Amino acid sequence: MMEDQAEKLREIMNKKHTSKDSKKIRIITVTSGKGGVGKTNISINMAIAYARLGKKVVVMDADLGLANVNVMLNTIPKFHLYHVIKRQKTLKEILMETEYGISIIAGASGFSKIANLTEDERQNFIDELNTLSTADIIIVDTSAGVSSNVLDFIAAADDAVIIATPEPTAITDAFGIIKIIASEMENLNIGLKLVVNRVKSAVEAKQVADRMINIAGQFLNIKVEYLGFIYDDNTVAQAVIRQKPFLVLDPRCKASQCVQHIVERLEKSEFHERGGFGNLFKRVFNRT
Repeated sequence: MMEDQAEKLREIMNKKHTSKDSKKIRIITVTSGKGGVGKTNISINMAIAYARLGKKVVVMDADLGLANVNVMLNTIPKFHLYHVIKRQKTLKEILMETEYGISIIAGASGFSKIANLTEDERQNFIDELNTLSTADIIIVDTSAGVSSNVLDFIAAADDAVIIATPEPTAITDAFGIIKIIASEMENLNIGLKLVVNRVKSAVEAKQVADRMINIAGQFLNIKVEYLGFIYDDNTVAQAVIRQKPFLVLDPRCKASQCVQHIVERLEKSEFHERGGFGNLFKRVFNRT
């Protein structure tokens, strides 16, 4: 039954998809193998760094269980994705502008799996997403781990940025998600990138990255690009407590400079845009 619904949705979207999506929109999914590695914090600060380059940026909180992008920005959303799915609100109505030059879409903790949406709910959601096609960058902050929802969002992205730390468990879990991506998404043209967070030195970061990249290439035959690292910086902890992005709290701190370098590298790297914002969920639904 689900396969029949997905096939019908594909037929509908193939008819509806027009040249209005011709603008290049970069969809970046930020994910991690385990929680507590700084994924959401990095997503938000990457978004701000992009905004300071003149980009129109939307951060979508795709953690359907413990949505917390709004918490880190000290905002309380009245509405979130669930209200859009149930047609109680439009996406533009729940889109929250922030004082930092980025917009956020609060996560929908009211349901646990995107694949459980009805065909009508899916189609309405895709239509809503197409209304936000003026964005330049969409950063999707997933939940931690390797659930089907996380894999769906990775499959939908132009770039998948995996966050790890030098801790052995974080390295093991990050490699675990790379392994699953390699097996589940063999034919997808995704830019798979690695960021090592909370490092004491550039040398330490490179050692971690080289180890993961070499293993991924040798045993999984998958290419992972080392995007950069972020220093272990006391400013980050202070920023979390104050619910303010560290890039705003201290633009000159080590962590801020690292995030700016990461975004600059992303901006310079080529990507093959895969259909626009609305097509993000078209690609997600095609996996169900």
